[in-house]
Amino acid sequence: MALILRLANQADQDGIVALIDSVLGEHGDRICLEGSESDLLDLQANFFDRRGAFWVLVATQDDGTEKVVGCNAILADASIADAKDAKVCHLKRLYLAPEHRGSTYGHQLMQVVIEWAQQARFQRLELWSDTRFHRAHRFFEKSGLAKSGTTRTMNDSHEPYSEYLFYLDLQT
Repeated sequence: MALILRLANQADQDGIVALIDSVLGEHGDRICLEGSESDLLDLQANFFDRRGAFWVLVATQDDGTEKVVGCNAILADASIADAKDAKVCHLKRLYLAPEHRGSTYGHQLMQVVIEWAQQARFQRLELWSDTRFHRAHRFFEKSGLAKSGTTRTMNDSHEPYSEYLFYLDLQT
């Protein structure tokens, strides 16, 4: 089985949704395509057309089919009216199947986003992460992101949840 990191396309949607739903299920939650994860319904419009990108880590099965085992995305700050003027970008949708955590694949997913953000001349990378994802927080800090101390409460899913803000100042 080969693992390949590549840009996502709309055909990857079901695999991305299944992966994220599975990871959220580990925390007693489920995906909310009507709210917090609605951006997954149209990757082109919600990422690529908005000065962003979306990657998938796929495992090629023996029969030639692919299974999404990791993903991540980046998006220009949506609070700026014209995305080309944004100096801040947001890392989103970083998920990895349990069997690949602790391997080099998480690092590869993080590196591709950081390098893309630097090449796109963003000055800062920000990431909001669910407060329940303790292992992910340690990974973010090992990857050079700092925890800001800012927390927000979100009401765009089945149940309210809280997130921490992480950031990385980029050298462009």
